Amino acid sequence: MTTQELWLLVDDDQAFLQVLARSLSRQGIETLCASDADSSLKAISTQAVNRCVLDLNLAGESGLQLLPELLEQKPDLEVLVLTGYGSIATAVEAMRRGAVNYLCKPVIVAQLMNGFEPLDAPPDLRPEPPSVEEMEWEHIQRVLNEHDGNISATARALNMHRRTLQRKLQKHSRWR
Repeated sequence: MTTQELWLLVDDDQAFLQVLARSLSRQGIETLCASDADSSLKAISTQAVNRCVLDLNLAGESGLQLLPELLEQKPDLEVLVLTGYGSIATAVEAMRRGAVNYLCKPVIVAQLMNGFEPLDAPPDLRPEPPSVEEMEWEHIQRVLNEHDGNISATARALNMHRRTLQRKLQKHSRWR
């Protein structure tokens, strides 16, 4: 890794950004930090950013919606999506929209750095099948993604009361 690399870190959690920037600095990686879409887009338009670590949830905004905007402005940018809300549906969508990888928090710096490297071997398969709760969560995330994060439309598509869906989403967010 050369010292010419500049990474953009995008997360609404300022403490996390500071810790991550400091950890990457120890590895010789220079970073810029942004906490929202506007500051992210401004940073890549004014700086020679090579890589971006993008949080999936940006204080109510979706990192998945920001991802294509970043790549439209800088097509050669390598974007790794990092999230505390891991699901197969969002991982697939992130990759479809141009992310080079998708990792779930918490991660260590070595995992983050390796996340930008090409995979030489297929990932290990999970030893046991997912639980019913995990499958339900995956399905909810897929339908939520299909409806661009609209809770009401997702609840209708799932034939579920809106409040029930909100409770399920809030319950899962406390697990992270």
